[in-house]
Amino acid sequence: MTKKIVIVGGVAGGASAAARLRRLDETMEIIMFERGEHISFASCGLPYYVGGVIPKRKSLLVQTPGRMKRQYNIDVRTGSEVRRIFPREKQGEVSDLQNQKMYLESYDYLLLSPGAAPIIPDIPGINLPNVFTVRNVPDSDRIKEYIESEKPASAVVIGGGFIGLEMAEVLHLRGVQVTVVEAARQVLGPLDPEMAAIVHKYLQVQGIRLVLGDKSTAFEGSSRVEKVILESGREIPAAMVVLAIGVKPEVW
Repeated sequence: MTKKIVIVGGVAGGASAAARLRRLDETMEIIMFERGEHISFASCGLPYYVGGVIPKRKSLLVQTPGRMKRQYNIDVRTGSEVRRIFPREKQGEVSDLQNQKMYLESYDYLLLSPGAAPIIPDIPGINLPNVFTVRNVPDSDRIKEYIESEKPASAVVIGGGFIGLEMAEVLHLRGVQVTVVEAARQVLGPLDPEMAAIVHKYLQVQGIRLVLGDKSTAFEGSSRVEKVILESGREIPAAMVVLAIGVKPEVW
């Protein structure tokens, strides 16, 4: 009897698991649900697409639904969100976001790979239109469009991890005056302090400003952010803000 597996979520976890399962069993029915448009993309390449280092958007896409179907015979359903699971009945409630329809999908095995969502602090001004996250391809599209249309003179990057520093680098390359705000005493937390000090010096030599041991408490402006208020009371002018604080599990 053919077994049926439902995978919730694509990208690195879900898409990789689906391909591996197909290699292990050529007869299993595999359905993968992905809420977004893309099932597999180069996350670390997103900032470099914004900065023009990666010129073509399609270069970010590692795998597509059509290719997954042709290569692995996997039923990929993008724009589909699994809202609820009924373990006893072995069914999932799926919302077809494009057609605004709900339906039930049965399964023999269920694999959950919903991934992570950006950490977005609950502070004043967080919902202003020139505050951005960098989590997926649409995020990078929005930032790229804003830079090209508004030509911001300054930006504040909140968070000095890998994505934060990559965004600082590409914004600097595009002629934006960048300030990185990191709550810890150093950027790139996994590094030893002596190694992080080398990174600090390099960033400053490049003209990127660093604010360490401080964090944002508010984004002020009328229709968009005009300055970032820090816990210390310091105010930093900003024509845009990029949140790169980290991620949390995307679960309800």
